Amino acid sequence: MKFGIFDHLDRRDVPLHQYYADRLQLVSLYDRLGFYAYHVAEHHATPLGMAPSPSVFLSSVAQRTQRLRFGPLVYTLPLYHPLRVAEEICMLDHLSSGRLQVGVGRGISPIEVGYYGVDPVKSQSMYIESYAVVMKALTHAVLDHHGEHYSFREVPIELRPLQQPHPPIWYGVGNADGADWCVAHRVNAVVNGPIPRVREITDRMRVKWQNAGHAESDLPLMGTSRHIVVADSDAAAQAIATRAYARWYASFMYLWQRHGSVPQFTPFPEHFRDAQKMGLAIAGSPATVRELLSVQIEQTGVNYLLSRFAFGDLSLPESTLSAQLFAQEVVPALVHGDKALAQ
Repeated sequence: MKFGIFDHLDRRDVPLHQYYADRLQLVSLYDRLGFYAYHVAEHHATPLGMAPSPSVFLSSVAQRTQRLRFGPLVYTLPLYHPLRVAEEICMLDHLSSGRLQVGVGRGISPIEVGYYGVDPVKSQSMYIESYAVVMKALTHAVLDHHGEHYSFREVPIELRPLQQPHPPIWYGVGNADGADWCVAHRVNAVVNGPIPRVREITDRMRVKWQNAGHAESDLPLMGTSRHIVVADSDAAAQAIATRAYARWYASFMYLWQRHGSVPQFTPFPEHFRDAQKMGLAIAGSPATVRELLSVQIEQTGVNYLLSRFAFGDLSLPESTLSAQLFAQEVVPALVHGDKALAQ
């Protein structure tokens, strides 16, 4: 069982330069606390995401951390020239001494890709072809490709990733077909949603992995992310989480409401209490969070949990306390049992 971080980098009420400085300070703390990896979302033209260029932000993360793995979750590939994103992957992998984790996807918001002049109807085929080009560029000395959206002829590849043949790949899975693809390509998966939906995907991945003849010990990471607030008491954590989630949800819905629409696939309710009932969010003292997460990990079948410690209008001290209490008083018990707390 591994524990990581997912971060939308949604806006809060501080100057943007201070926002970045605070978040990088928090990421440095994640590194010191021993979290496995830090995953950054990519969003555009919305307060939901203040890292519209993940590579730029992650280059700063690389220089402020020593052990923490990191990467986009995901690069919205239809918005990139595939040769350019392959070069950025190589640079980040070397800048971090081989800690980059590469998430890929087509982009969950048709509104956002539409702002870039991409036809949402074509985004899936563009994503599939772009991914194929990127993988060729990461693993070949010369790039040749002729497809519907991209064409390359004898392009010399001067940059190669430090991790060979390429950095670990991550994919956001929303259905059974996505699970099958992850197994076929030995790709790590993140599933967001209520517990039954997550369990359906993790069960399918385990069955497909076993049927393919792979060892259980080599199973890809299968994760899910949760909004988590840890404080000294349940009451304090609930009050903080309720306030911050409302701000996060407003950012989450901003573009949809602006366009008089709603996201087609989203598990997130408007109020924190409902998100908590669905298992999408947890707030409480360390003891409460330990108990709730222990049940969720068993019920979902995940082997990787991504926490969202910074969301909405959470202050740096509030996020810092959550991360510290989680790392020091929750993780040891989840990994080693209650006996770890007595040592």
